[in-house]
Amino acid sequence: MSVQFILLAVLAVLTAIYLVFFIMDLIKHKENFEKKTNFIAMSIIGFIINFFDVFGIGSFATGTALMKALKQTDDRLIPGTLNVCFCVPVAIESFLFINGVEVEPLTLALMIIAAVIGAYLGAGVVSKLPTKMIRLLMGTALLAVGLVIAIQIMGLMPSTGEATGLHGVKLVIGVVVNFILGALMTAGVGMYAPCMALVCLLGMNPIIAFPIMMGSSAYLMPVASLKFIKEGAYNRKASFAIAFFGIFGVIVGYRFIKMLNLDALKFIIVIVMAYSALSLYYSAYKDSKKEKTSVRLNKDTAKI
Repeated sequence: MSVQFILLAVLAVLTAIYLVFFIMDLIKHKENFEKKTNFIAMSIIGFIINFFDVFGIGSFATGTALMKALKQTDDRLIPGTLNVCFCVPVAIESFLFINGVEVEPLTLALMIIAAVIGAYLGAGVVSKLPTKMIRLLMGTALLAVGLVIAIQIMGLMPSTGEATGLHGVKLVIGVVVNFILGALMTAGVGMYAPCMALVCLLGMNPIIAFPIMMGSSAYLMPVASLKFIKEGAYNRKASFAIAFFGIFGVIVGYRFIKMLNLDALKFIIVIVMAYSALSLYYSAYKDSKKEKTSVRLNKDTAKI
């Protein structure tokens, strides 16, 4: 019995449990679906987001932006909706990439397990760290790594990146860093771009990042979703539309990415890293504005 089989079997069980609760909740509340939510609009959004998610763009930031821009759900339901609606598409991504990408089983298993444990154990620690500083540091790191990869693509620096696994010190570094990335997910820092950067820096083939980062997310999301479903803290109509049509987005996106050569893939990864870095900087900027507003309000209150 291979490591990949065990990983996928456990993932299948987690996803099946999530689906049972999700479908039962949908049936129970079928007469009370959100009227302000447009099913067709959310279906299109689900396809597009999950298509680009296959390329490592990430789904949470884009999902939040589109739902807020189109006013499809209440802000308080967005976190739950994002977790619930992307469970199935991300699970399918994991099945496709873990089966379709050659990666050494030990590297794959240890890095996924490290991320899951990091998310579980690191939540309390990370929540106490200044989120703005985390975002600024991660954004700067992504830009730096993206610049190195861009220089390699132009042939100005020797390029390495054909390994399908890690050994020795590199494996230890990979596991430790992925543990940290799993913990940072609890602070709202996406895992996809940093994991791509880690894989490239450690000399592995860039596509190795995809089964690792998607497998890590796929393990975390069903557990989180069960809580949101139980509390009814998500948009049912939006979640169903995105989950269903997101499946087709994943399948189409996977067919595209498998046709890319290594240089094209690296080019896409550079774009993803730049996008993620700018998103982190923007989030840090919003954090600063909130801090200034809070300080000003406290001063005004003190005067009164």
